[in-house]
Amino acid sequence: MALLTFAGVAALLTLVPGPDSLLVLRTAIAQGRRAALIAALGIQVGCLWWGAAAGLGLTAVLAASHTLYTVLRWAGAAYLLYLGVRLLIRGEETGEAAGPSGRNRFLMGLLTNALNPKVGVFYLSLLPQFVPAGAPVLPWSLLLTGVHVAEGFLWCVLLAVLADRLGGLLRRPAVGSVLDRVAGTAFLGFALRLALRP
Repeated sequence: MALLTFAGVAALLTLVPGPDSLLVLRTAIAQGRRAALIAALGIQVGCLWWGAAAGLGLTAVLAASHTLYTVLRWAGAAYLLYLGVRLLIRGEETGEAAGPSGRNRFLMGLLTNALNPKVGVFYLSLLPQFVPAGAPVLPWSLLLTGVHVAEGFLWCVLLAVLADRLGGLLRRPAVGSVLDRVAGTAFLGFALRLALRP
């Protein structure tokens, strides 16, 4: 029952727009479905890292250390700022900012997620509520994280497929330029929110 309840809560939270979804959408529009799915894999590995960290108690250290949390928060904000500025300045080249290789697309997804301390605090606050009393914390944390990762990847696949199918229209130069400005501005907004909100 706890697993099903968590799956429902995690599904709702997965649908909330954020930097991860925006990265997948933008990558699918600019580079196609395969590139977006590679970025999505990086994002989900970031979630696995945060889930394991929560199970091991490392996110509690992050939540308790204002300095550590602030450093990671500013690093995440700086990375989102970088993505936003590149989109605004270089347009279509932004999707290739880390290079055309699958490894670099994977790293873009991983860094977008792993440098966001709010994901860690999310796991710290949510996972313990669904670990049955007396159950081993780390295996259950990984199980719950696996459910969230599966839902998140399915959501990313849906976004990538839809954006790729609309790619012919969305990749037109005039439309692409507008989308770059919108996506770049959104990344700047995410960066500002992460930097200014504790």
